[in-house]
Amino acid sequence: MVAQELVRSLEEKALRLRELIVDDLIGTEKVGHLGGSCSSAEIVAALYFHKMKHDPASPHAPDRDRFLLSKGHAALVQYAALALAGYFSTSELKTVKSLGSILQGHPDMTKTPGVEANTGSLGQGLSIANGMALGLKLDHSSRKVYVILGDGELNEGQIWEAAMAAARFKLDNVVAILDRNRLQATGPIADRFDIGPVAPKWAAFGWHVIEIDGHDVAAVVEALDEADAVKGQPTIIVANTVKGKGVSFAENNPAFHNGAMTAEQYAVAMKDLQGLRH
Repeated sequence: MVAQELVRSLEEKALRLRELIVDDLIGTEKVGHLGGSCSSAEIVAALYFHKMKHDPASPHAPDRDRFLLSKGHAALVQYAALALAGYFSTSELKTVKSLGSILQGHPDMTKTPGVEANTGSLGQGLSIANGMALGLKLDHSSRKVYVILGDGELNEGQIWEAAMAAARFKLDNVVAILDRNRLQATGPIADRFDIGPVAPKWAAFGWHVIEIDGHDVAAVVEALDEADAVKGQPTIIVANTVKGKGVSFAENNPAFHNGAMTAEQYAVAMKDLQGLRH
């Protein structure tokens, strides 16, 4: 059982990530990927503030876990986590997508401390994770590679090639987390390119599959802990989530896959998030 103190701490971190996304990274002046960033807040909070071994003072330390945001368009949630963790000042968040900023529209390892790879060309993140995981095995390292996938991204054939390779090479140091919010840029995935049941597919490809409520912090922590005990095969955590979670007008609304907020919407969003503190 996960300690309630840890659950409360990570819930607070997830809420703080959403506040930074709404207030600092988007506000009323910028267009941003609100939906997919907010849907993965609990997952990212659990990784950065509980599970992963990493050091903001030494981002390239060899003995670190790796994190890849394969759905790189949701970079806002990673930027918020990196700032909260101390990789750079939270004041940098307001510069996102500005000329010369260290925070661009997709993660860039040449600009942003703590980013492991340039991602966002969908379908590539799991292949990169496999390469990193194989390298860690060659180095006899016990560290893991965590990679967040989007469910619309599963339409990419390269994902399934990488899934086969991870199972073939017994990459038990790869943990994929599927942010399954069931929406992509233009609407429901089921209406665009429905690939059917997800969990059985990954199991058929040779993965250990765990399915959870992706907004239940205790369930996220337990799933990550379970992945630690899996040997000889990669693990995927199918996290069922709500796109735009925490912001009433953005929940399950594809218009906020990538959109701007009016001043009135911004005020509603901040009120929604403040209400979660009570």
